[in-house]
Amino acid sequence: MSNIDIQVPDIGDFSDVPVIEIFVKVGDVVKAEDPLVSLESDKATMDVPAPRGGTVRSIAVKVGDKVSQGTVIMAFDNGVAAGPAAPAAAAKPSVSAPPSPVNAPTGLAEVRVPDIGDFKDVPVIEIFVKVGDAVKAEDPLVSLESDKATMDVPAPLSGVVKAIQIQVGDKVSEGSVILTLATGDATAATAAAPAAAPTAAAAPAAAATIGHVGSGVDEAAFALAYAGPAVRKLAREMSVNLGQIKGSGAHGRIVREDVLAFAKGGASAPAPAAAKPASAPAGGAGLDLLPWPKVDFAKFGPVERKELSRIKKISAANLHRNWVVIPHVTTHDEADITDLEAFRVQMNKELEKSGVKISMLPFMMKAAVAALKKFPEFNASLDGDALVLKNYWHIGFAADTPNGLMVPVIRDVDKKTVPDIAKEMGELAKLARDGKLKPDQMQGGTFTISSLGGIGGIYFTPIINAPEVSIMGVCKSYWKQVSSDGKQYQSRLILPLSLSWDHRVIDGAAAARFNVHFASVLADLRRVLF
Repeated sequence: MSNIDIQVPDIGDFSDVPVIEIFVKVGDVVKAEDPLVSLESDKATMDVPAPRGGTVRSIAVKVGDKVSQGTVIMAFDNGVAAGPAAPAAAAKPSVSAPPSPVNAPTGLAEVRVPDIGDFKDVPVIEIFVKVGDAVKAEDPLVSLESDKATMDVPAPLSGVVKAIQIQVGDKVSEGSVILTLATGDATAATAAAPAAAPTAAAAPAAAATIGHVGSGVDEAAFALAYAGPAVRKLAREMSVNLGQIKGSGAHGRIVREDVLAFAKGGASAPAPAAAKPASAPAGGAGLDLLPWPKVDFAKFGPVERKELSRIKKISAANLHRNWVVIPHVTTHDEADITDLEAFRVQMNKELEKSGVKISMLPFMMKAAVAALKKFPEFNASLDGDALVLKNYWHIGFAADTPNGLMVPVIRDVDKKTVPDIAKEMGELAKLARDGKLKPDQMQGGTFTISSLGGIGGIYFTPIINAPEVSIMGVCKSYWKQVSSDGKQYQSRLILPLSLSWDHRVIDGAAAARFNVHFASVLADLRRVLF
């Protein structure tokens, strides 16, 4: 008696998709088209059906595993045929959201917030569509704004907006349902009667109870429930209203057990407990501080109240956390950039026709890489009691924008020329000013340079951009009379340096050596450029 391997069928362009639910166990007899497992990407929830009948002999995956097309998920006993083999086309997964950003099979597609990096609880600042609107793949649906970026969420497929799950001001994270699209034949039905699909906020009170099954099923709430196709099918068969069930799966997902428990008159399985907040030493919580003073400033004279931008509000929280949690120390020094400035001016003359203009910052990035390679503990992050040393050099730079400070990241600075860095910096700075930086353009930094060179100042204390462990602050260069013997003086162009560092990782001697090396590289950058 032989086994037949059951593989993940064609799921579009997706790969490494997590398994979120397994519907069978070893020994179960299944028929063709019975759901076997459920997968969930950032844009789709997909059930993989049985391509034929048989008995489950072994299961090769578990919840949380990541699979792609062709991955073996289980084996059937070839000696048992519980039903005819399904045709080849039946191996396609049924979907509750599309596996590719084009069109989907007839039905409803839940559109979710895709991968937005490490951001969570990001406010919705604008909704571009309304119920009944027809959209095409890649059309913008909503706009989100984190502390560092404004992001549009595009439509993953074409369809008609059936219901909207969120409103302006709501906070969302990766996987949050933002709206439902009707596709295929359901598109035509929705377009013909958009009024039958109220927004999520109004659904419980205003949605019509359309009777595919029992008359008590609220179709709008059913459509918006976070559940896969197999669970939806089970709920239909048992006349269970998914809109009334609180899911016990990850992120509130409704699983098979929730439907069965609800059908028996019980509550859904308890949801997993939320993670506890970080302890005071690690997260800065629990500080015994005096309350902030409340003052009626108007009684002293005229005032004007101006609300902070969202970016500044969230940045303030991050900066406060970093300042409280990280034991900052700042070491000041200066670099002689007289020769480098002459070289920079000459390069700009040679590159005048290319449209690329080089500031001092790209040279500082190259100098930073040289210093970080010599002192690798500066190119690291704390992970509990361990130090993660990074073998890549991605340098962030502070960009001043109308909405607040943003930190784009230049990746692989060690592999790029100074003109390449200058060009990329200009492009990222423009995106920052226009509010169009993407999350991945601000992630992965290993070291940051904050330059006030175009404004002024001499020295300052930059706040470390966690989870990095150091940051270089530079101010406006100035001319200074310098002597090596106290007798002969000459004018030299001096760049002030302010290195802030995490005292849990770095000590004062290492910081001083880092600054000295950084300055020496700037004084003769030819050592790292040629």
